[in-house]
Amino acid sequence: MNHSGIIDMVPAEVRHEWAQNGTYPNKSVYELFCEHVWQRPDSPAVISLDRTITYIELLDKVRRLAASFQALGVVSGDVVAYQLPNSWHSCAIDLATAALGAIVAPFPPGRGRLDTQSLLTRCDARVIIVEREYAGIDLCELIESLRPALLSLRILIVDGKALDCWHTLDDLFQAEPIELDKLPTVCPNSPVRFLISSGTESEPKWVAYSHNALAGGRGRFLQRIHPEGSTFKGLYLMPLGTAFGSTATFGVLSWLGGAIITLRQFDVAAAIQTIAELKPTHIFGVPTMFQRIIVDPALSRIDTSSLIAIISGGAKIDEATIRRCTEAFGCGFISLYGSADGVNCHTMLDDNLETVFLKAGRPNPDVCSIRIVDDQKREVPQGCVGEITARGPISPMQYVNASDLDALYRDDNGWVYTGDLGLIDNDGYLVLSGRKKDIIIRGGVNISPAQIENIAVAHPAVVSAACVPVADPDLGHRVCLCLVLRDGVERPSLSQFTSYLHEQGLETNKLPEYLRYYRQLPLSPAGKVDKKQLTAEIEFTQQATKPGLVQWAH
Repeated sequence: MNHSGIIDMVPAEVRHEWAQNGTYPNKSVYELFCEHVWQRPDSPAVISLDRTITYIELLDKVRRLAASFQALGVVSGDVVAYQLPNSWHSCAIDLATAALGAIVAPFPPGRGRLDTQSLLTRCDARVIIVEREYAGIDLCELIESLRPALLSLRILIVDGKALDCWHTLDDLFQAEPIELDKLPTVCPNSPVRFLISSGTESEPKWVAYSHNALAGGRGRFLQRIHPEGSTFKGLYLMPLGTAFGSTATFGVLSWLGGAIITLRQFDVAAAIQTIAELKPTHIFGVPTMFQRIIVDPALSRIDTSSLIAIISGGAKIDEATIRRCTEAFGCGFISLYGSADGVNCHTMLDDNLETVFLKAGRPNPDVCSIRIVDDQKREVPQGCVGEITARGPISPMQYVNASDLDALYRDDNGWVYTGDLGLIDNDGYLVLSGRKKDIIIRGGVNISPAQIENIAVAHPAVVSAACVPVADPDLGHRVCLCLVLRDGVERPSLSQFTSYLHEQGLETNKLPEYLRYYRQLPLSPAGKVDKKQLTAEIEFTQQATKPGLVQWAH
């Protein structure tokens, strides 16, 4: 256990081996960032449509903020939480916190009162940084109302106008830069960031990552997909506060020495304008984001020749969307299978499209080894389906203040048990077979939502699809298919669409019994389709609707 109370579930001798063989940099992420500053001080670090921050300018902001944090009493092992839209502010907070040996715990805007209280309580946050308002909610007022239950919280910071008892982020950036001899020596195996993971639990959870695991794990993943790191310009469509967004500061800036392109929040028109004007080489997003962009006619009117690859993660992506993306963006496509829990496997640009459609890539032990095990946690023969387990340089330390989750998902050797099913084929590729818990059981029949979604989204009129269960007293569950259609197309009836699904090969006993239309599917703060919200809405609608096979429109 280190001074922050975080223990490492990966054996020390395994971490030591990664440091000895050069997989780990064995330096703090702040040190790594400073090395890039000295090499390319005037190169852009964080770019948006309204401002560019160079490496030397960002270092100045980081040192000023670190001085302010230290003056406020932030020390090694303290937790600095924040909920902010994407901007260079997030990167400065990440690096200033890391420079002091403290731990940053960002979470994306949009989390409600219960989640916010749970997250801040579980991570023992000493500092919170928020904007004054988001989506009509006064966040400062929300935090104030939670303070009696947040025993560790002492320092309140607002990114905006001053408030009583709150410091402003602008004021903190005005301090004199911290002297180098005032910075502590930071162990690269100590925690530096908590990544948020919703998983299948009722409450979101935190996962603790060390400097080495972020830079030498998540950073090395980026290096693998773009070896010439300094030319990397990554557009992040998802919030930087998500696990997927963690590669921005700690991968692009600290490991590659490339540039981050940010949008304050995801917006199709702004994303297309950003691609046109700022010329990213890579775009990071989740499938729903790409589905929305590629149906906008404005995309076809811009120059996308700067693009090398689309990197899609956060959720499984279907063949039809991959084809549409490669045609619309005119670049390569990388499908990422990963999680905050320490899983990483992805396709490469030299994989053909058929491989990308069917497989999750070859596991790279320099980032993450993959084993397939049975219910007794014994490794199965190659080609056999089992549970996917993962361990490698990218592996996190542990779940934060959640020993029950460590016991459930980790073993004594540091392997994480994903709950996902898959196999390693004869060519060494990981092939996903589904998720243990992501199954709708109707009358004793197991139905994969992903299978129905993949067929549905291939329909030429469909932009996005999501399949969710509807409670049923006789069968346990029935199946509801939620669709977003292209503008101007006629809505198929339930019988028309089930006929289409059946014609494409879906078995009769898997056909959905409910059809619901949306202008846009609701998204979680991480940008994924929010199936919990869809299910709740459907349950509410069902109560006001006669039972039976009906078609709902929304």
